[in-house]
Amino acid sequence: MAGLVDKIWFENHPLGWIGAPLLWPLSKVFGAIARQRRKAFLDDSNGAYKAPVPVIVVGNITVGGNGKTPVVIWLVEQLKALGMNPGVVSRGYGGKATHYPLVLNDKTSTDIAGDEPVLIYQRTGAPVAISPVRSDAVKALLPLGVDIVITDDGLQHYKLARDIEFVVVDGERRFGNGYYMPLGPLREQTDRLNDVDFVICNGTSVSSGEIAMTLAPCELVNLKTGQRIVASSINNAVAMAGIGNPQRFFNTLNDLGLTLIHCEPFADHKAFEFDQLAALAQKGEHLLMTEKDAVKCRAMLQQHPEIENWWYLPVDASFNADDTANVINTIKKVKDGYGSPTA
Repeated sequence: MAGLVDKIWFENHPLGWIGAPLLWPLSKVFGAIARQRRKAFLDDSNGAYKAPVPVIVVGNITVGGNGKTPVVIWLVEQLKALGMNPGVVSRGYGGKATHYPLVLNDKTSTDIAGDEPVLIYQRTGAPVAISPVRSDAVKALLPLGVDIVITDDGLQHYKLARDIEFVVVDGERRFGNGYYMPLGPLREQTDRLNDVDFVICNGTSVSSGEIAMTLAPCELVNLKTGQRIVASSINNAVAMAGIGNPQRFFNTLNDLGLTLIHCEPFADHKAFEFDQLAALAQKGEHLLMTEKDAVKCRAMLQQHPEIENWWYLPVDASFNADDTANVINTIKKVKDGYGSPTA
């Protein structure tokens, strides 16, 4: 079903026009609500929670994964290198926590917090809190000494005031057919990009005024042992991806020179079953996945120590030096305008 939706939104599949008489009115209603929420925030921004520390939003105007999480990780690493103590907040999509806000720890599973918050926490070691009400997550981080907050997604969460906005754009799919949900992928219209501080293009087709980002693949990492190997040393591999744009991951593996026997796309945030993945792995000698999928699959191997051939491919966001300096200088100026944070 997710594949068909993508074809309608991004490839002008004929079924989109067949369903347009039903979907177009719903799309117009969604657009009207989105515009009204934005207008209400601009007219009465005092109604939003204003944190005592800078808040940076990394979001998008389309549904699905565009590469926000690598940007969040990159920002955390950059700010930590400058001596700051960044924290990250997220809605925790896909998780089923018993209470909110929830501050992650080493034992927090993806079933509880969702895949992206766990990935960010494990990758960066920064404090991470989740809550559908992001202001509550921010408040949960303040006692931990956090002096700047990055919110993973939440561009349209206008109950939280923000100082800097990033929008990440998929350079391959851009804005699809240009319609609001559910006829198209848009959460807000493209003129919203005029109001944000930075527009990051993940991949090709970088437009004027956008920052070009590439996702640089690292070595393959074994889920069981942590062994790292050069990707091209693997043959007869099966690849899977439960992300917003699985084909991007498959293309990356092909570019690295891997021989892929089979590629299996899954819906974003897919909840995997071991038997399903074990059967998939039997199609080849190795099973390859994204780092986002790996945080969900690693726990499976604790119950199945016989599995030794599952690997994931970490990627790092990369920007040119001028764009990096511009981003960092902007954040520093905002940070300098704040006093010492208080809970």
